[in-house]
Formats: sequence, C-alpha cells, structure tokens
Amino acid sequence: MIIQKFGGIAMQNQQQRAKCIHQIKEALLKYRSVVVVVSAMGRGEDAYSTDRLLNVTEAFEKSSEAKDLAAACGELIASAVMSAELSSEGIDNTIIYGQNTGIRTNGVFCNATIEKINTTHILKTLQTHSCLIVPGFQGMNEQGQFMTLGRGGSDLTAIALAAALQAQHVEFYKDVPAVMSADPHKASSYERFDKLSFDEFIPLLDCERPIIQKKAAIHAKKTATPLHIRGIASNEEGTWILP
Repeated sequence: MIIQKFGGIAMQNQQQRAKCIHQIKEALLKYRSVVVVVSAMGRGEDAYSTDRLLNVTEAFEKSSEAKDLAAACGELIASAVMSAELSSEGIDNTIIYGQNTGIRTNGVFCNATIEKINTTHILKTLQTHSCLIVPGFQGMNEQGQFMTLGRGGSDLTAIALAAALQAQHVEFYKDVPAVMSADPHKASSYERFDKLSFDEFIPLLDCERPIIQKKAAIHAKKTATPLHIRGIASNEEGTWILP
C-alpha cells in the first residue's frame, strides 16, 4: 500500500484530474491498495482554492475557528470531486473524512499540530475498498472542531498517514518533473536530482515556493518515510527522498 498526494495544480480541472486518475490506476495495479490525499482544487482566484474560500469575508480574521472550517471545505470538495470521477471511471473508492480519518489535532487554529492518528477506521475500510480518498490539510481536535495544518499542510497529512499506516512510500505529484536545485519556473540554470537524502533535501525547502511543506519533510525524516516526487504531466522517474 502507498499514499498518493495530489496538489492544487494537479486537482485544478478535469483535464488535470484525468492525469491523477491515470496515476491512481497504475498504483492500484502495482500496489493493490492506495490512499489518495488531495489538496483544494487550484490556486489563487480559482473557484474552490483555499485562498478563494478564505476571501469570502474579511470577518474570518476575527474568528480563527470559522476560518479553519471554511478552509477545510476546499479539500472536502476536492475529495468529493475526485471520488465521483474515479467512480465514473469504474474505480471502486470511498471517502474518509472528519473524525473517521483518525487525525487528532491540537495547538492553534490555522497552524495545528497532529497529536496522534487512530488508524482503526481506515484499516477496516481498506479491507473492503482498495482506494480511499482523504482530504488533506486538516484534522479535528477533542471538541470535534476542524483545525488546519498550515500552508502546505496536505503534504503533512500524506506523510503522517504513511507513517501511521506503515505505507511503502508517499508519491507526490507536482507541476515539475522532479526536485530541482532552483525553481525551474524562475531560474534558467538548475540541477535535477534523481535521489536525495533527507539531510540534502530539507535545506532545498528554504525558498519562496518549496516543493513540499518543510514541516512535512521533517516529519518524513523523523519517521523514516520514503518520498517519491514526480511530475503529474511527465513519465519521468522523478526524485526519491530516502532515509
């Protein structure tokens, strides 16, 4: 079993999501069971992006609890869309969300910490479904309130679930084909990496647009969770980040 994580650009529109579904089909053939973690669809002013949801009202700045509930909706919508489109392709799946994910959070709204993960419900569901969809970026506190995990928090969801479920690795699908020494959208000269250690990888995340959340990468190093970073529109092998 592996975890596959699809970010906002991969989820942005139906054409992009068709590429996600192709990768899910391939993973099911190879690994038999797949837990899919999704981000909110798109970025910036896209209709269901996190930024767009948080700009519905300025009053969210006065209520962090309400702000987190609104933010969590982006990944819930993305999960529903992905699940429906998988079903239309004949892929049996189900969505695990809310308390059923077992992700217990604490700390502060908008930048919560994962306290623990109870995998009981997920493991039970994997006995009857080979493909599970889990909304990223969120967990629930003891009071049953949604809490989000900070910018890029869906990456942390994927890695924390992989560690708790003892998955083989996490596959991240990005808008670049591999990890680079510089942002290929901005730099004309950069190095492409086939394999990195965590000690080599983590410093590369100290930039304006890190390829995954740094907090998530640190958690992967701590739990010795292998990562495979690949391009959603590429057949290249991508980059392995290994303990």
